[in-house]
Amino acid sequence: MLPAEELSWRFSRSSGPGGQGVNTADSRVELSWDAARSRALQGPLRERVLEQLEGRLVDGVLTVSAAQHRQQVRNRAVARERLASLVAAAAAPPPAARRATRISAGARRRRTESKQARSSTKALRRRPDW
Repeated sequence: MLPAEELSWRFSRSSGPGGQGVNTADSRVELSWDAARSRALQGPLRERVLEQLEGRLVDGVLTVSAAQHRQQVRNRAVARERLASLVAAAAAPPPAARRATRISAGARRRRTESKQARSSTKALRRRPDW
């Protein structure tokens, strides 16, 4: 969905285990995508994505980081998947509005009958009133 030329990668050292290569391998990945200036989105779709992601955008740029794995290649794949899922969720159309419906007469009757049955059960537990 997103063109590769619009993606910007940054690598840095990751915290956590890594053996001898922990101080030399740049396995942490930051993937940035400029949503505000992207050519992949047009018109209302761009507006919807920008509106949905406004809390995560910094100057119109969405950044996702991944440092779960020891290998940079695996972290790249994770970051790409996260970015794709965020953009897909933001681009999805809003759900249809709920249509108000009435409770059926039978459901109302069953509810009052169950309440009356519960009330009579509890009434039997009370001390008799002579």
